[in-house]
Amino acid sequence: MEFEQIKELITLIDTSDLAFFELSDGNSHIKMDKSLNRGGSDNTVSTANDKIITEQVVEKPISNSTNNEMKKVIKEEVKEEVKEEEDSNLSIITSPMVGTFYSAASPDTPAFVKVGDIISKGKIICIIEAMKLMNEIESEYNGEIVECLIKDGDMVEYGQPLFKIKEA
Repeated sequence: MEFEQIKELITLIDTSDLAFFELSDGNSHIKMDKSLNRGGSDNTVSTANDKIITEQVVEKPISNSTNNEMKKVIKEEVKEEVKEEEDSNLSIITSPMVGTFYSAASPDTPAFVKVGDIISKGKIICIIEAMKLMNEIESEYNGEIVECLIKDGDMVEYGQPLFKIKEA
């Protein structure tokens, strides 16, 4: 990896919300950790060590495709962090039991709810079949359905997220 690529990588990590980043490729190893609370003297490296690190980097250059892969991984991690922040504003309706998820009362009828529907607390949102019994699952929140996390006919576990709700 060339010096300019390392500088660009440092800038990308520094401007992102990532607290830790590690990359290994052959003999080269880069580790960045913004969560460490060290004094300035602990983070300094002698000139001799800088020379060794630079020589290792020059000896083992990373191909352009590897560089693109690193950028892709960093972008995906940043997108995941943004999604987690967005998800923190949402409420999750979870399965109260193990069984089979059904979005409608029968295959011929429309789903109880779909993305974009405004629901109120107590509204039936799905059915979970457990031991040949059909259990109607009611909403615990008032709000808008943002995402259905389960496909019709899928098995669900106790506590498994079913819907994301933006509370009103």
